[in-house]
Amino acid sequence: MARVNGSLDMTAPLATVLIVTGALLSAGIWAGLGVRSALRTREEQGVAAGAQREREAHRRFVARLDHELKNPVTAIRAALELDPDPSPSLGVAAAQAGRLANLIGELRSLSALETSAIERVPVDLAAVVRDETAAFSEDLEVRSARRDIRVQLPAAPWPLPSVAGDADLLAVVVRNLLVNAAKYSDPDARIEIRGSEDSGFVVVEVADTGWGIPEVEQAHVWDELWRGDRARRVEGSGLGLSLVRIVAERHGGDVAVRSREGSGTSVRVRIPTA
Repeated sequence: MARVNGSLDMTAPLATVLIVTGALLSAGIWAGLGVRSALRTREEQGVAAGAQREREAHRRFVARLDHELKNPVTAIRAALELDPDPSPSLGVAAAQAGRLANLIGELRSLSALETSAIERVPVDLAAVVRDETAAFSEDLEVRSARRDIRVQLPAAPWPLPSVAGDADLLAVVVRNLLVNAAKYSDPDARIEIRGSEDSGFVVVEVADTGWGIPEVEQAHVWDELWRGDRARRVEGSGLGLSLVRIVAERHGGDVAVRSREGSGTSVRVRIPTA
């Protein structure tokens, strides 16, 4: 940084630092995705020991990424805040530095979730669905984002049973699915949230009449930071469905997606009953 007329001129060096930081993050991310891809291949082949080693390598990688990038990004943000009269270009730099910081934090949380102990108490998943849907509908109304949201939960011959798990994490799952359904659809699109019981599992399905996902992209939707071609036009981190998958798996459940481009998408999450 240089001083010009008594003030800090940070534009050029900070732009350079941001470019370098972004390049490092991108390289690190793709390296991490390579580890994750290898992990999934091993798991599919049933090589348990190799899969475990790959999983540990992935966690160590995320920890290193967090350590190496957190301090530089924090310094960049602090330096940007020192400018008493920020230019538009510095405003863009500050926004991007904030985005990098948020992304690093989300990656850290995602990695921790894979190993941290989770609460195991009876949870009324139907109540979680109702609460999250009501809150999300209010958010959409405030933002004048029109969606036709319908909830279908069974009452006869009996309601959904409880599941064993962490109510807060399960709420995040429902919220992320609703956010995705609204984000990747047009105004007045229909979003249906359905609940059912299936062989010892409670199933929550969020279906929409949105843009849909091309068939060639559907195998990647659960990967960290992966975003399809059309999804890149909308702001996001590419971590929402990864979080849904990890929470479901930590609860002993699973996830599935069905989609047809131009028609919509259905995402199903299964959680074992209590």
